[in-house]
Amino acid sequence: RAQLVESGGGSVQAGDSLRLSCSISGLTVSAMSLAWFRQYPGKGREGVAAIKPGGRTTYYADSVRGRFTISQDSAKSTAYLRMKGLKPEDTAMYYCAADPSGSWHLPYVLEEAQYNYWGQGTQVTVSS
Repeated sequence: RAQLVESGGGSVQAGDSLRLSCSISGLTVSAMSLAWFRQYPGKGREGVAAIKPGGRTTYYADSVRGRFTISQDSAKSTAYLRMKGLKPEDTAMYYCAADPSGSWHLPYVLEEAQYNYWGQGTQVTVSS
C-alpha cells in the first residue's frame, strides 16, 4: 500500500530556513514525478515545486523560485523541499504528492490533477 508521510514543518521567523521531508513507501521513487503543494486556510492547493523522474529536472512556481529547492533521494525513498528566506506568506499546510506514471508536461506538473498519492501534510508557520 502506497504511503507518503511529510515531516519537518514548524514555526519559524521570517528569513529562516526549513527542510521538509516526504518519506515514501510502496512506490518506486526513481520512476515517479514528485511535487510539493501548499494550502492556505479556505483555499485550494497550490503547486510550488515538482521534480521529474530521475531527479535532474525541476520546476517551480514563480512565488518560490530561487528560494525553494526540491530534491529526491531514491535510495532513501524520500523527497525534500528546502525552503530558505521564508516569508509570512509562505505560512500554509505543505503536502507532498506522487505520480507513479512519471508524467512530465509543463506547467501541468504543478496541478493537483496529475497526482494520485498524497501525504497528510505538515504545517509551516512563518512570523514576521
